[in-house]
Amino acid sequence: MCFAVRRVTQDNQGKKTAGVDGCKSLTPKERLALVKNLKLEEKTSPTRRVWIPKPGTQEKRPLGIPTVHDRCLQALVKLALEPEWEARFEPNSYGFRPGRSCHDAIEAIYLSISRKPKYVLDADIAKCFDRIDHKGLLKKLGTTPTIRRVIKGWLKAGVFEQGKGLFPTNEGTPQGGVISPLLANIALHGLEEQVKELVKNPRLEPRLIRYADDVRHLTRR
Repeated sequence: MCFAVRRVTQDNQGKKTAGVDGCKSLTPKERLALVKNLKLEEKTSPTRRVWIPKPGTQEKRPLGIPTVHDRCLQALVKLALEPEWEARFEPNSYGFRPGRSCHDAIEAIYLSISRKPKYVLDADIAKCFDRIDHKGLLKKLGTTPTIRRVIKGWLKAGVFEQGKGLFPTNEGTPQGGVISPLLANIALHGLEEQVKELVKNPRLEPRLIRYADDVRHLTRR
């Protein structure tokens, strides 16, 4: 619990970003009190929606910022789930994983095309975070009933936007939550195997390299 609170309130770049409760920049005493009060509960607060610009475009993308308390709980649950899923994830998945970066994905693509000419299909899943099916994700998690109920509470908590009010969240996982990248990777896990099943011809040697929701599909020419 101490490690989860430290991650959120001291190490994370968004440590001074407040949720709907306006809480940020905790003192050492407040951090200790938060550690004592952390309990896996189904009740959760809605996330606060903020809009940030997309690099290289005029568009903006929404971030859902949970409260500090919920972020600490998410960090705690992530510590429990991540080791199991890291052992299960496909080897060619690189985004939002410990010890991996975009440079590793670039290297994997280079090694796949440097010796044999191949066709490359570049794909980006539209609004991936926003359209994740809650029921399918919760079923796929296969975790304890308590953790499953807590995660369901985060997914269904709703989004509050200043001046517009509270909106329900019937699908998707909010970008901005500590556990959201892990949940997205879990939702997309198995994509490479699905592609291999669709490509019946073994001579094509299909290979899929994924960085979060960005996909490179490589097949032999």
